[in-house]
Amino acid sequence: MTAFEYAPAPESRSVVDIAPSYGLFIDGEFTEAADGKVFKTVSPATEEVLSEVAQAGEADVDRAVRAARKAFVKWSALPGSERAKYLFRIARIIQERSRELAVLETLDNGKPIRETRDADLPLVAAHFFYHAGWADKLEHAGFGANPRPLGVAGQVIPWNFPLLMLAWKIAPALATGNTVVLKPAETTPLSALFFADVCRQAGLPRGVVNILPGYGDTGAALVAHPDVNKVAFTGSTAVGKQIARTVAGTRKKLTLELGGKGANIVFDDAPIDQAVEGIVNGIFFNQGQVCCAGSRLLVQESVQDELLDSLKRRLATLRLGDPLDKNTDIGAINSAEQLARITSLVERGEAEGAERWSPACELPENGYWFAPTLFTGVTQAHTVARDEIFGPVLSVLTFRTPDEAVAKANNTPYGLSAGIWTEKGSRILAVANKLRAGVVWSNTFNKFDPTSPFGGYKESGFGREGGRHGLEAYLDV
Repeated sequence: MTAFEYAPAPESRSVVDIAPSYGLFIDGEFTEAADGKVFKTVSPATEEVLSEVAQAGEADVDRAVRAARKAFVKWSALPGSERAKYLFRIARIIQERSRELAVLETLDNGKPIRETRDADLPLVAAHFFYHAGWADKLEHAGFGANPRPLGVAGQVIPWNFPLLMLAWKIAPALATGNTVVLKPAETTPLSALFFADVCRQAGLPRGVVNILPGYGDTGAALVAHPDVNKVAFTGSTAVGKQIARTVAGTRKKLTLELGGKGANIVFDDAPIDQAVEGIVNGIFFNQGQVCCAGSRLLVQESVQDELLDSLKRRLATLRLGDPLDKNTDIGAINSAEQLARITSLVERGEAEGAERWSPACELPENGYWFAPTLFTGVTQAHTVARDEIFGPVLSVLTFRTPDEAVAKANNTPYGLSAGIWTEKGSRILAVANKLRAGVVWSNTFNKFDPTSPFGGYKESGFGREGGRHGLEAYLDV
């Protein structure tokens, strides 16, 4: 204990009013599921039940797709400047309600309020503002004359960035004239249902956006529906492969943003303190539950000891605990199922001979928690260096030459992200051009902007989201 210990700084939970139950959002109205099924959504930090949510079945999917198809006729016929007005309005309402939505997201997801408040919500608004600007300029986007919307977009999003992934999907779909049926993850449905209220507040025409909470079978029914023209999915590689098989042979357009095992490469001339901050942000942001996390640290042998000493000192200062506390760095793992997966893979890493280290860390009694973890003595054969753990676990490997760094970075079935730390601009460009990763950050990590396309290679999926490139996925060009 020092004189500079942080006092608790909790964000007020009273800024968000969570109803005891929520229905499906179809054709502009909240409604019960056809079969009456419901499920509970739980706070990962406390295990308390937040609300009861209707669970969509096949009949509900069909009802939502029909509503979206009916709405498509008028929505797609609107001039782009008119569609833009709705998107601008949604963006402004999100800004006005950002504190409420940030608290809601933290309660339902478990991530620290600092992240939902300072990263997620500003980016959500930015995506709607950015795509609103494109709505009346699609003929000048480089896709030829008169690009047309596809129709109904079926979208399935994950639980790690519930509202941000919603924005990544819905904003370009609406800007290009499509209508949407979206399925949020079963562990984090609340922010999508609050977004439905934002749509009503913005006066969005009925049926343009439909929200269907549910489990995997709900998503499967949406993907397989014959009247869906475009499928967008963010999630695991295994489910992405199933979706690709489902749409094969149909005329549906498909984009997949899947798993990753990002390499964060630190050269001997890198600024160590800056690199350490980037490493921490790369793997411990959102408890490592990020598809583009820098979960493999590749450090040049000559600076390994110096960097690891500095990294361990930094990890010892991270604060784990109440996600609503503004001082918290590490929040709760999203679910008991995800915690069990992380625990199993970490135990396997130890059994295979990698050396595990965590800072002294007291875990709360209730909720789903995992201490920040570092593995050294890791080889490319170790499971923790190959499999996506999707948790606050960093594997450290070494290299001697740039060519060895590139070879090790590319030695993965994934190809979503990578980071390079060096003071030489020529080395950044030379190495980046050899990395098979959709996004390469230099002397930073996890920086996002709606104007920049995001996506992967290999088993990290295909297609791009964001930027001019992301518009094409929603257009017949």
